Amino acid sequence: MQAKFTATEMMDYLEEVFPQIRSDFRVEHLDGETVTMRMLIGDRHLRPGGTVSGPSMFALADVAAYVATMAPIGREALAVTTNISMDFMRKPAAGADLIAQAKLLKLGRALTVTDVLVYSEGEEKPVARATLTYSIPPRR
Repeated sequence: MQAKFTATEMMDYLEEVFPQIRSDFRVEHLDGETVTMRMLIGDRHLRPGGTVSGPSMFALADVAAYVATMAPIGREALAVTTNISMDFMRKPAAGADLIAQAKLLKLGRALTVTDVLVYSEGEEKPVARATLTYSIPPRR
């Protein structure tokens, strides 16, 4: 599948439709099938004990799946998450950014399915894994 955005164009699009997330995420790679996203970790993402919170990891997985869905279909701001299953497997490294590696497994007319592995920067083993389904509104 060919991407309809470059990483820079996708960041511009995200800032347009979701300006509230501009300081949290960076698209590092997209190619129409895979996406690499970085979550820039700050104090607002931490839970007691100094580790990244589950809701922050969830947000990274969800945004990465959204980007993986948008890359091959183009501008469709109203695509929405219809299902997510997420496993938290180990504690993220303190203070490290999180990196999501997303792979679009299915691109249908109405649904996409994306697998996302979340890593602490510099670590080999993932800290979380998610599978997400997105609903794509019908084209008129």
